[in-house]
Amino acid sequence: MNKADLMKRLAAWGFPLLEAAQEKESNSTLADMVKSHDARLWEGFPVVLANSAEKGLFDYNKAEKYLKSHTDRMDFVSLVLFSLALYKTLGLKFSWANDLLALFKNLDARKEYKGYMEALENDGDLKVDNKVMSMKRMKNTFANYFKQSREDLHDYLAVKDEIGLEYALSQVFSPKQKELFLKKLRNEKLTKTEREYFSRVVRKRAVALANQELNKLAQRLLQGN
Repeated sequence: MNKADLMKRLAAWGFPLLEAAQEKESNSTLADMVKSHDARLWEGFPVVLANSAEKGLFDYNKAEKYLKSHTDRMDFVSLVLFSLALYKTLGLKFSWANDLLALFKNLDARKEYKGYMEALENDGDLKVDNKVMSMKRMKNTFANYFKQSREDLHDYLAVKDEIGLEYALSQVFSPKQKELFLKKLRNEKLTKTEREYFSRVVRKRAVALANQELNKLAQRLLQGN
């Protein structure tokens, strides 16, 4: 594993230590982060995991196959569980998070997850594979990434009030439909199934929303109330 190459790939997955690289193979990048045994990179693991999973490119089993040693696989489990605990602590509801957590059914994993929740709530330090990582710094790292994501959303839609925007989108689209709507705006690659669903359902709804006469009628209706 070339560490300089890893740093470049991390930039492409939302952890910009260096300029973004063209390669965006998320599963091998996450595996390489684990194998680096670098506490600084591990602190950015939740960022890269969330970014790749949101794009629909993370596959737990495929990422695990890149890890040959038992220690690396155990560290991978710990970092994934910690990431899920971090998202929950921050109140982030990713559509894929519950399915990922459901993969960990044994009591030891559930106990580990609960321990991370408690550590995050207390802003204590976390010890994984004899490496001490700051809970506070990890939360700040992810918060900074998430803040940038919100700013990007503003750029795409030219809307200042994000809370109002999120609420409005949620009223019109289901969580999956909203995800495809935003992926299309960001020119992200859709799978064949996603393209078909977007064309069959989401695009028609977007066309209706863009209809000026419908917009005028909706405003008249609201003014009447």
